[in-house]
Amino acid sequence: MTKKEITMQVTGMTCAACSARIEKGLKRMDGVEDANVNLALEKATISYNNETLKPEQIEQKIQALGYDVVKEKAELNITGMTCAACSARIEKVLSKVDGISTANVNLALEKATIEFNPSQLSILDIMNRIEKIGYGAEKVVEGDPVDHRELAIKKQQWKFIVAAILSIPLLWTMVGHFSWTSFLYVPDFLMNPWVQLVLATPVQFIIGWQFYVGAYKSLRSGSANMDVLVVMGTSAAYFYSIYQTLLHAGSNHMPHLYFETSAVLITLIILGKLFEARAKGKSSQAIKQLMGMQAKVATVVRDGIEQQIALEQVQIGEIVRMKPGEKIPVDGEVLSGVSAVDESMLTGESLPVDKKAGDFVYGATINKNGALEMKALKVGHETALAQIIKIVEAAQGSKAPIQRLADKISSIFVPIVVGIAVLTFIIWWFVSKDFTAAFEATIAVLVIACPCALGLATPTSIMAGSGRAAQFGILFKGGEHLEQTGFIETVVVDKTGTVTNGQPVLTDVVVFDNFSESDILEKVAAAENASEHPLAEAIVQGVKERGITIEQATDFQAIPGFGIEAKVSGKHVLVGTRKFMNSRNVTILDIVEQQLVSFERDGKTAMLIAINEHLAGIVAVADTVKATSKEAVARLHELGIKVVMLTGDNERTAQKIATEVGIDEVIAEVLPEQKAQQIEKLQQQGKKVAMVGDGINDAPALAVADIGMAVGTGTDVAMEAADITLIRGDLNSIADAILMSRKTMMNIKQNLFWAFAYNVIGIPIAAIGLLAPWVAGAAMAFSSVSVVLNALRLQRIKL
Repeated sequence: MTKKEITMQVTGMTCAACSARIEKGLKRMDGVEDANVNLALEKATISYNNETLKPEQIEQKIQALGYDVVKEKAELNITGMTCAACSARIEKVLSKVDGISTANVNLALEKATIEFNPSQLSILDIMNRIEKIGYGAEKVVEGDPVDHRELAIKKQQWKFIVAAILSIPLLWTMVGHFSWTSFLYVPDFLMNPWVQLVLATPVQFIIGWQFYVGAYKSLRSGSANMDVLVVMGTSAAYFYSIYQTLLHAGSNHMPHLYFETSAVLITLIILGKLFEARAKGKSSQAIKQLMGMQAKVATVVRDGIEQQIALEQVQIGEIVRMKPGEKIPVDGEVLSGVSAVDESMLTGESLPVDKKAGDFVYGATINKNGALEMKALKVGHETALAQIIKIVEAAQGSKAPIQRLADKISSIFVPIVVGIAVLTFIIWWFVSKDFTAAFEATIAVLVIACPCALGLATPTSIMAGSGRAAQFGILFKGGEHLEQTGFIETVVVDKTGTVTNGQPVLTDVVVFDNFSESDILEKVAAAENASEHPLAEAIVQGVKERGITIEQATDFQAIPGFGIEAKVSGKHVLVGTRKFMNSRNVTILDIVEQQLVSFERDGKTAMLIAINEHLAGIVAVADTVKATSKEAVARLHELGIKVVMLTGDNERTAQKIATEVGIDEVIAEVLPEQKAQQIEKLQQQGKKVAMVGDGINDAPALAVADIGMAVGTGTDVAMEAADITLIRGDLNSIADAILMSRKTMMNIKQNLFWAFAYNVIGIPIAAIGLLAPWVAGAAMAFSSVSVVLNALRLQRIKL
C-alpha cells in the first residue's frame, strides 16, 4: 500500500456542519485513511491509498456531497513542437500527472491550457514536466490564475449592494410601525403588499439562492447545516406573507406581512459573510507576506550570455548573478564575490552575514553591498522559504485536539435547533393563541442559532497564531503541536549548538613524555580531519592556523560518545575520553587527571591523545555560550518551566556552562542512543517534556519528547524529527513558542466561550419572544465576524 496525502481547496462551506459532513463522507470512502477539513482555510487534507483511490474520485465525492473543489487555469507558451504528434504527446503526459484535470495543447497557437489543483502542484512543476520530455514552456502572464477568494468577495459585495437597495424600503415600512418613529414619513405605495412582494422576491430567490442550494445539498447528503436554518426561517416569513397577501387581496384589511423580515435577514447574513470573508483573508496574511518575500526575477548566465528570467524558470545548476541590493532568487552556493547578506527574514538576526565563495545563501534574503555569483542548488518547492511556507500552511490547515469538541457539537446542533424552534411555536400557540408572536419567536430561534461562530472559533485562531509565530521564526508543524506546547513543564536542551554557539576553538595543548607539540597536533589533526564533529573541526582549524601540515589518515573510525581512532604515518592514534582510553588499556596518571579536571572546571572540553597505546598529550577545546542563552533560561523560569541540559560532554564542563546560564539540572556524558532514554525517564515522572536540539544525534530524542524543537541552524534530520522548528537558533525562541501556544489557546477558549455563550443565551431570549427576527439575523451575522476579529488579535502579539 502506498500512502499519499492531498490537499484540496473546497468552496461552498458555510458552517462547521459543512466541514464535519465532508470529513464524514470522505472517511467512509474505501482507501481514505484520514480526512481533515478546515472551514476557515476552506481546505481539505486527505490521506489515502493511491493504489485503490485516485484524486479525481475524492474530488467527485466532495462534489457529490454538494461542494466544489477549486481549480486553477494556466496558459503556457510551448516551444519545440513540430507536428500533431508533439502536441498529442504533451497532452498525454500532462493528463497522467496527479493534480492536472485537463490539458489542451494547441499546435497552431503553440499554447497549452491546463486546469490543475494548485494544492498538489505549481505552474513551475508543470513547466518542468513539459521540459523533461523535450519541449520548452513559458508562463503566459495574461493567463495567471485569479484568487478565488477575491472573486468570491467581489461577488458577495454586489449581492449585498443589490439586497440592501431592495431591503431598505421594506425596513423603512417596518420601522414606520413603531410609535417612537411616528414622525417618519412612509409613502403609501410602500405599504402595498404587492409592492413589498416585488421587492422581497429577488432578495429571497436571487440573492438568497445560495442558501437554498446549500440547504438542498446538505439535506440530500443526510445532514443539516446553517443554510437549512436560514432557508427555514426566511421561507416561513416569505411564504406566510404571500398567503396573507392573497387572503386579504381586495379587502381594506391590512394583512400581517413579514416580507421585510425575510429580506432584511438575508441582507444582514450576506453582509456578515462579506465581513467574515474579508477577515478570513486577513488571517492568512502571514502566508501572503512570506510569498511576497520571494524575488520575481533572476539574472542567469546561459550560453555565456547574462539574461533576466522569471524566478520560476531558474533551473538547478544554473549560474545566477546578484548585484548589491538585489534579492537572492533561489538557494545555492556562492561561486565568487564577497558580500554581506541580510538573512533577517529567515533567522530574525538584524546583522548581515558575510558571504564568500563556498558559503550557502538562501532565496529571498538580500545581497547588501557586493556582487555575488552563485550556483542554484534548490529551486521552486525545494528552497528554504518554500519549505517554511509549506510548514506554515500545513499548521494552519491542521486541527488542534480542542476543535473536536466544536466539531462534535456542530454536527448535532442544527437538528436540535429545529426541534427547539418547533417546540417554541407549539408552546407559544397553546399558551397565547397568538400566531404572529409564535411565528416571530420561531423564526428568531431558527436564525439566531446558526453555528457559524462555533465552526470558525478554532481554525481562525490556529491560522492567526501559527502565522504570527512564523513571523517570529517559529514553525509549528501542526495545530496539535501548537496546542500541546503550552502544557510543557520541562525543557531539555542539548549543549553544543543550542546553549552554546557550536563553533568551538582550540585553546590548549599539553604534551607528555618525549612527544613534541607539533608532532601531536599533526597526528591529531590528520585523525580528526575525517570527522564531521564540531570539536574535530575546531582542532583541525586550530592546527591549520598554527601552520602545521596535515597528513592523510587511514583506517579512520568514529566511536560515538567516546572518540576516534585512525592510522597516521603508520602510527595508531586514539583521541577521546577517559572511558575510551580505559577501554583501550591506556594508562592515565593522577597528574593527567588533575589537568583534565582543571580544564573541565574552566568549561573546556578536554580530549586525551594516545599514540601507539601510550598517552601523548591533551588538547582542550572551548565553546562560547550564546549571548541570549542566560536571558532565555530566565524567561523559561518565569513561565514556571524547569530547564535541563542533556549532553554527551563531561559533567564538569556541562556543569560550568549550566551554572553560567542558570540551568536547573545537568545530565552529562550521555551517549547519543541514550538521549531518548533520558527523555523517557523524565516523562515517567509525569512531566510534559520538550526536547531542543540541532544535531543528527538529537533526532531520536526529539521524536520521543512530547514536543520536539529543532534549532533551525541544525541538520535537516533533526528538523524532520521535530514538531517545531526554531529558525533563529536562539533559545529565546523556546519561550516565544510556549508563549505563542498559551496565547493562541487562550484565544481559542475565548472564541469557543463566546460562540457557546451566544447560542446558549440567544436561543432562550429568542424563544420567549424578546428578539425580533431581523435583530436575531444581525446578531447571528456579526457573531462570526466577532470571533474572527478576536482571532486576528493574535497577529498583533509582541513577544
